[in-house]
Amino acid sequence: MSQKKTAIGYFDEKGISRETLEYYLSRSVTMAEFLAEDPYVNDGTYPYKADDLRMIRNIGAKFIGRAIYRWGKESTLNNPDFWRQARKLIDEVHKKDPEVIFQAAVFEAVGRMADSVPIPEWTFKALGLPVEQRYFRYDSMLNLKGKLVDHWGKGRSVPDITRTEAQLWLMFLSGSYMNLGCEALHMGQIALIGMEDKDYRHWSQFLAKVRAYAKDHTRRHWVLLDAHTPSGGMVANGKSLLDFNSFPLRIKEVVDKPQQGVLQVGYLDALFKRSEGGITPSGWACESLPYLVEFDNFGVSRNPGVADTTSHFIWGYDEISWFYLQPEEYRNKWLWYARDWLAKTDKNGFLQMPICRIVSLGRGKPMIRNRGNTKSPACPMGINVEETVKAIWNTPPRL
Repeated sequence: MSQKKTAIGYFDEKGISRETLEYYLSRSVTMAEFLAEDPYVNDGTYPYKADDLRMIRNIGAKFIGRAIYRWGKESTLNNPDFWRQARKLIDEVHKKDPEVIFQAAVFEAVGRMADSVPIPEWTFKALGLPVEQRYFRYDSMLNLKGKLVDHWGKGRSVPDITRTEAQLWLMFLSGSYMNLGCEALHMGQIALIGMEDKDYRHWSQFLAKVRAYAKDHTRRHWVLLDAHTPSGGMVANGKSLLDFNSFPLRIKEVVDKPQQGVLQVGYLDALFKRSEGGITPSGWACESLPYLVEFDNFGVSRNPGVADTTSHFIWGYDEISWFYLQPEEYRNKWLWYARDWLAKTDKNGFLQMPICRIVSLGRGKPMIRNRGNTKSPACPMGINVEETVKAIWNTPPRL
């Protein structure tokens, strides 16, 4: 890719400036599994990709979050068509806008299907390990004390970063996504994966190897790393291991106004005004690292529709499901409110716009996707968020 060094979207092997990073974060969308074509998606189907291509250009999105990942179904990684189709979509977007960054998610989950995946030679080499000809070993990725084993259900656990096999798996995923064309990696719930790594020693060594791999295998020789950081960051010896932080919005119910929600500093474990600073991987210092807040998905409570300000649910739903269920006018007004509230409250925070993510409506009801596209024959399931996002991005915050 040819890019002028003076362009706002420019970065290279030396890192990314704060201005450029914030340029991308300020035009960030969640488009979960955009790069996964049917039948390879994790949750249900994902039709109308052609309209997504149009929408990305229309709104001017620059950072496509969680565009590809596996949550279970690891055997899909063996299918060359899974990768070919994803690469085709990346190329289609880059034909119109080569600046766009695609983010893959590595996540804090691995299942027994990983045993069916052969370990590529390059994975051993990236970790400085002797090359073997074998498959991954699920049991060898798990915590020796049984911590978080079967955490996501029988045969699906949190890999332990202190185990060499877990590092092999995480490097395989990270490198495969970078080889595909992704220039950002969401590392998931790093506190869970680091269950035995309280001082980040193993994480520090592992992420350094991920960055070394990126220098030779990404088009701009740099990878943007983030993770969910409930403690406020991932800082070791004054240096942030991440390029930016990320966390759910943690929307607070307005108890006397059914279904309404607000943002509040200090509510539950919200990240507002808590993003830890330090020396970034690119070498610049900050008191507070830039961060994204997103509409998270994690299911439905036992009491959908009921307020409970002690839980992470809002009116009994996860954040994206709550958002999806709101009237169109309130949904769009809420995006304006959230963007402006962040700008006034914590200039380090950026709202990741909810374009596509799995919605949970309750037991016995099918899983569907929130689709922010303008509703049309090209995307009949669109909920008309697209033009609001475009308007917000083209309008300065109301401070």
